[in-house]
Amino acid sequence: MCGILAVFGCLDNSQAKRSRIIELSRRLRHRGPDWSGIHCFEDCYLAHQRLAIVDPTSGDQPLYNEDKTIVVTVNGEIYNHKQLRANLKSHKFRTGSDCEVIGHLILEKHLYLEALELELLFLLSNFCQYEEYGEEFVDMLDGMFCFVLLDTRDKNFIAARDGIGITPMYLGWGLDGSIWFASEMKALSDDCERFIAFPPGHIYSSKQGGLRRWFNPPWYSEKIPSTPYDPMVLREAFEKSVLKRLMTDVPFGVLLSGGLDSSLVAAVASRHLAETEGAYQWGPQLHSFCIGLKGSPDLRAAREVADYLGTRHHEFNFTVQEGIDALEEVIYHIETYDVTSIRASTPMFLMSRKIKSLGVKMVLSGEGSDEIFGGYLYFHKAPNKEEFHEETCRKIKALHLYDCLRANKATSAWGVEARVPFLDKEFIDVAMSIDPEWKMIKLDQGRIEKWILRNAFDDDKKPYLPKHILYRQKEQFSDGVGYSWIDGLKDHASKHVSDSMLANASFIYPENTPTTKEGYYYRAIFEKFFPKSAARQTVPGGPTVACSTAKAVEWDASWSNNLDPSGRAALGVHEAAYEEAVQDVNPVSDSFQAVGGQDGVIPKTAAVV
Repeated sequence: MCGILAVFGCLDNSQAKRSRIIELSRRLRHRGPDWSGIHCFEDCYLAHQRLAIVDPTSGDQPLYNEDKTIVVTVNGEIYNHKQLRANLKSHKFRTGSDCEVIGHLILEKHLYLEALELELLFLLSNFCQYEEYGEEFVDMLDGMFCFVLLDTRDKNFIAARDGIGITPMYLGWGLDGSIWFASEMKALSDDCERFIAFPPGHIYSSKQGGLRRWFNPPWYSEKIPSTPYDPMVLREAFEKSVLKRLMTDVPFGVLLSGGLDSSLVAAVASRHLAETEGAYQWGPQLHSFCIGLKGSPDLRAAREVADYLGTRHHEFNFTVQEGIDALEEVIYHIETYDVTSIRASTPMFLMSRKIKSLGVKMVLSGEGSDEIFGGYLYFHKAPNKEEFHEETCRKIKALHLYDCLRANKATSAWGVEARVPFLDKEFIDVAMSIDPEWKMIKLDQGRIEKWILRNAFDDDKKPYLPKHILYRQKEQFSDGVGYSWIDGLKDHASKHVSDSMLANASFIYPENTPTTKEGYYYRAIFEKFFPKSAARQTVPGGPTVACSTAKAVEWDASWSNNLDPSGRAALGVHEAAYEEAVQDVNPVSDSFQAVGGQDGVIPKTAAVV
């Protein structure tokens, strides 16, 4: 991940304004600590903070066409860049520009990321030619991305974000009539009168005059699909998705909680590396990473999966107190006061710091599966397949506000890039086309949550995972790292938020009023960093149980009295509780420690896969 900031139409284009843009761009340096760049043209500014996944001496941004009339700043990965190159050839988009020459050299050296960035530039750089496709050209891109492009010949500009919202971007408006785009809210919140989260799957065109949606997959309408379930089709689509995301020249690994989703990612990646021994300069062994309180469910399960797959496993322990100490930093970086996101982001934030210290810049992660397959425990109460499917659609559409935001910002806080195979464009289309009757949870038939995914990888001849792992019940990340983590957060909040403070919360916070002391505590921290009304409006609200949408709360009348985002809130659903012994972990002692590798450290002379 990188950090981008673009501003158009500033009344002030003095040196002082340039300095201000540079200053604001520095607030994104954690996303791209390797290099900075800025382009100024009259009253337009495009700034970039680069995370160098490939050769640090090349590929700096902003990027240009041959005469520098087109400028683009990009954050993301385009996995189908080779296909785009073939299409560009047929349409004669490639000229004798220096960018084209660099693209050739990079491809010959297999420096894929830089080729990827340049392919996006090639696609955009000839402004007249891409009008052949219309602005719908964005739908040709397969990946996670946000970008801003300026055509200096007529000062038109466009900005776009990927369909799911894996890569974050915000849109703001200044009092002077300026328009702002930034990877994170902190880069524009002080200088914009109003700002919003740039909606996923949308494009902003100065020529067309505003935002419109370009992303229109078949499932978006929420119409009930009827395609029969084919386990091999689903399996192959997921394997293809994972392999796409192994396109890198830097040390990488997988975040492994020991649950179904991360274990499948690890299994597919590990199997591929073993089958292509010699293709990666770092060797065939996959590195895996897990975090939790001592004795937590995730640590035990992850260690078992790692042993089974033969990964080089790195296990990190943290205490409740260390998590609490990090809360302010976490909220500053993830830019939300949503309770679930903060609970889960904190251990991920701590783990990402340790991962970066080991020399790793990219990780694969399992976000998105629960939304696609109805994996959250509350889906047990879905009354019929129609409501089940509609809820999965709602959950996918909201991912940019929750899990995508968490996974991207908690890792990017330390200059680590998270790639999410379950949110592959093609994989989602395959999974969401299946008749939702197959996704329904029917315990009397042996079908627990995400049964169709589990069954697709249930291969007795060449097992991907042990059966008991393949059919392990869902643990939300904030639960799986240790149930006493959530209890410790609640206890800490209760010490800082009095009963009277909570009783008067509607007067202090009339928008998205917190209903618990934990929510009030997070809100107070958020408001300290982001005091404007526009900032608090970027965070979703409404009742939820076990991460449900407000609509799904209606599935069980008892849930309205137990509104908590923890998976444990789905009363009567979870089969196993966390051992009482774990509750005895001292939250103050036993400081954050790593186990794995050679004392948990990867030598600088070695790289990691």
